[in-house]
Amino acid sequence: MSNRWFGRSGEHSAPAPAGTAPGDSPGSARTAGDEPLDQGVPGPAEPAAPTPLLTIDALGRKCPIPIIMLAERIHEVPIGAVVAVLADDPAAENDVPAWCMMKSHDHVLTQPLDRGWAILIRRRY
Repeated sequence: MSNRWFGRSGEHSAPAPAGTAPGDSPGSARTAGDEPLDQGVPGPAEPAAPTPLLTIDALGRKCPIPIIMLAERIHEVPIGAVVAVLADDPAAENDVPAWCMMKSHDHVLTQPLDRGWAILIRRRY
């Protein structure tokens, strides 16, 4: 099934100009022996996750308890500090970032754990 906006790979695309390979950007003609720049060159290291000042263990708790626990305790840390919510309820993976957006806090990272996620939030006010 094709998506009418994005199409399937190869659909609705013009043929590649001579001297380019599939996946090259337009205007990036190659000459014999050229290799893409990103092969074999390590990219920038991902920044380390910030260390949370407070960890809220909501493992085993169902929605909306992880959000309630976060809302009650986020004011225990100073503005700009990070709080981690440990949760394994599937709803928490989406609900905590949505709560952050609604309350103007920053969702920093959702990190998978063996059981659930560690969801990091930066307090903004």
